[in-house]
Amino acid sequence: MAGDLLERLAALSVETAYADLPAPAVRATQTFLLDTLAVGVAGCTGPWRDETLRSALSWGAGGACRILGDGIAAPPATAAFVNAYQMHCLEFDCVHEGAVAHVMTAVAAAAMAESERALGERGSNQRGPVDGRRLLLALALGVEVAAALGIAATSPLRFFRPATVGVFGAAVAVGVLRSFGSAAIRRCFGHALGQVAGTMQAHEEGKPALPLQLGAAARAGIVAADLAGAGVPAPDHALEGRHGYFALFETLSDTGGIARKVGGAWRVTELSHKPYPSGRATHGAIDGVLNLRSRGVRPDNLVAMTLAAPPLIHQLVIRPARTDMDANYARLCFAYTGAAALECGRVGIEHFTEAELRRPGRLALAGRFAAKVNDTSGPAAFVPQTLTARLRDGTGRSVRIDALRGSPDRPLSREELEAKVRSCLSQVYGDDDRTRRLIDTVQALPELPDARALLDPITDTARARP
Repeated sequence: MAGDLLERLAALSVETAYADLPAPAVRATQTFLLDTLAVGVAGCTGPWRDETLRSALSWGAGGACRILGDGIAAPPATAAFVNAYQMHCLEFDCVHEGAVAHVMTAVAAAAMAESERALGERGSNQRGPVDGRRLLLALALGVEVAAALGIAATSPLRFFRPATVGVFGAAVAVGVLRSFGSAAIRRCFGHALGQVAGTMQAHEEGKPALPLQLGAAARAGIVAADLAGAGVPAPDHALEGRHGYFALFETLSDTGGIARKVGGAWRVTELSHKPYPSGRATHGAIDGVLNLRSRGVRPDNLVAMTLAAPPLIHQLVIRPARTDMDANYARLCFAYTGAAALECGRVGIEHFTEAELRRPGRLALAGRFAAKVNDTSGPAAFVPQTLTARLRDGTGRSVRIDALRGSPDRPLSREELEAKVRSCLSQVYGDDDRTRRLIDTVQALPELPDARALLDPITDTARARP
């Protein structure tokens, strides 16, 4: 029946209290919020960030919502836009592999902006500060909505799904923070539908429009919640209607199957960390290259490196390394990231500077990387992958990747997670004390009376206004 998935998600969003969240869901929400905030701080050093910030600030001045890694405050929709851009512009934000979407990014940016709104500001919840438990609940529910929409799709990507599902998750998260009832939450879905956007053309060309689309999704989530809270009527059948989300944006879907599972396992526990600042679809090959490197494969003895991978990998990152490519393109290029891994033994933020992208030796090495499609048919399959190196002495080396590093099946250790946070914050701040303060604040979030304290360690020193 049309509307089943929307009704199930709306009911979950209204009826769930923080006490209903199982401990693993709370821990996962804290863990991935920490990761998202840290990546967002590093993103203020990313390409086209300052131009994006200048443009966004021209939409309106004032406001109490802070920009990550900066001392600038802005209106809620503006802060959500810029922060979501920063969270994704380095391709370092967490992902739900089954949904093929970065489902935390727009949700966290919108929820943090809502939490930062001036108390009593018109359009806010006017109930005093948002406490840590309320924020955690809103994040978990927003991720649940975005992931459910992504998982319900059973056909290959047509649109940029992190943005198209992100706007719904962001709108619901803001609605939860405002304690919306059932009718208002349903209006959040309806008004989100009117603002859905996200083209894969930006992904194909490797343009900064890709993170901008996540910024737009976060901003649209706040706008949708504002309209819903004001009582403005919205379409009732935003997901499964004849002109609803699935009919317009996904070729095939199983909304009924997903609707039956709503309220079961929390999707936030299924998120994957990104250990490398590049498209998730490059990570299997990077892992494979590092494995082969440890077994003696080097740039000077490699003849060819061939990846056998599912169709999704080919759609997302199998593209040639080009002499004129920029960082946005290179982060989504299997050949470049694989060459960097083989040459340097790691892939980090520093490998996407202009100087690194123009290294003749690395580009020549990338030319020895090739790919073919394996016999995996699932439209959301990242694995299995097999990487094979052919060496100058006539021998070969192979490695099979059955789970990506950072996924629930191969999770990062606590030490690795904290090292990533430290590395991200060091892109902007020199002192390690901020890392410890941020980690401790996120850990204490369930007991915080005011969630705005989360941003104190990562926004209290202004960078130069662009």
